[in-house]
Amino acid sequence: MQYNPNRQSPSFVLQLKEEFMDKIEEILTRGVEKIYPSKKALEKVLRSDKKLRLYQGFDPSMPNLHLGNLVGILKLKEFQDLGHEVIFLIGDFTGMIGDPTEKSAVRPRLTRKQVLDNSKTWKRQVGKILNFSGPNAAKMMFNSHWSDKITFKDLIEISANFTVQQMIERDFFQTRLREGKPIFLHEFLYPLAQAIDSVKMAVDLEIGGNDQTFNMLCGRTLMKATKGKEKLILTTKLLVDSKGQKVGKTTGNALFLNAAPADMYGGIMSFPDEVIVLGFELLTDIPLSKVRKISETLKKGTTNPMKIKKELALEIVKMLYSKKEAEEAQTKFEKIFQKKELPAEISTYEVKRGQLLVDILTESELANSRSEAKRLIQQGSVRISDLPVTNREFKVGAQNDGTVIRIGKRRFLKLRIS
Repeated sequence: MQYNPNRQSPSFVLQLKEEFMDKIEEILTRGVEKIYPSKKALEKVLRSDKKLRLYQGFDPSMPNLHLGNLVGILKLKEFQDLGHEVIFLIGDFTGMIGDPTEKSAVRPRLTRKQVLDNSKTWKRQVGKILNFSGPNAAKMMFNSHWSDKITFKDLIEISANFTVQQMIERDFFQTRLREGKPIFLHEFLYPLAQAIDSVKMAVDLEIGGNDQTFNMLCGRTLMKATKGKEKLILTTKLLVDSKGQKVGKTTGNALFLNAAPADMYGGIMSFPDEVIVLGFELLTDIPLSKVRKISETLKKGTTNPMKIKKELALEIVKMLYSKKEAEEAQTKFEKIFQKKELPAEISTYEVKRGQLLVDILTESELANSRSEAKRLIQQGSVRISDLPVTNREFKVGAQNDGTVIRIGKRRFLKLRIS
């Protein structure tokens, strides 16, 4: 609601104040895992007149942003809508190192050219949500602008604020040690590089997925040590199923923000039912009060989950594209899947979660050989729930029983997942 000087009645002013307070409460709770040092500390600042300078960083390890990135982008938008200064940081320096978080093996290192090429269209993708022009425009920055200038002397002084014990105690490093896998020195330096971002941009707040907590806390430590300033941290929930597997970003099957509307819609419809409510919370901007009602409806079992999942898919595609394109995507999905414009009889094949798609195609004889299966995947000829899969290392993960694999127009396979 816009402020109108001709309507400054006490009730109108009270209504504006209540709406403002509701938006603050939504920022503090919607999709939030944890706030450092506390929710109370961030709430105090938000309810004052202070405008925060905040950011989230995104490393360009692939050419397109994916649906998991949308969680943070929407959280940035909430702050932008309340007048705070928002920075979308492209990690063209940190992306060359590769974040080791949760990785059981070292990430392949990327060149500067690769990371810059990967991020070429990001502003257009993020611009679907954030405003990069007009009043309170969001800023897009690159961390190479300062990290390229860090000297070896600077690095020694920065690293003196951290211990080897801090780094080595991380679970995934411990796992590598037990398995005899290497841990490279540059992987220890990644959290330091990310910490430098906070200091150089002089931010008040950093946002990131809860899997980034360690890296963000390093930034809090460095900010305190070098500037005597308390940096706030807000970690967001991850879109994961009951087994902790990321949904919408499975290997080779990521839902990219530049995907065709029909592919995006179909990919969301392949989500397991258990993440529907979380999807509404993290990936849409509908009021939390409505999300709670959806949750209650699902718990009561009074509505078919498919119907509610279609609402979720429609909301997301409408936000990223348009109402018209979202409705067209829904019509296409209903035509192909709900109106059974598939063969009347499709063979069912039993698979296990984590099984390679290449093996499924070969063993089920949907492909004549492993080499043919790999070629079909690489060419984009293989679709799962009408979403193309292009990574030859793709494994069945978050799919439901009854998921259909399709090759071209004539080869189909329905999965029974154990």
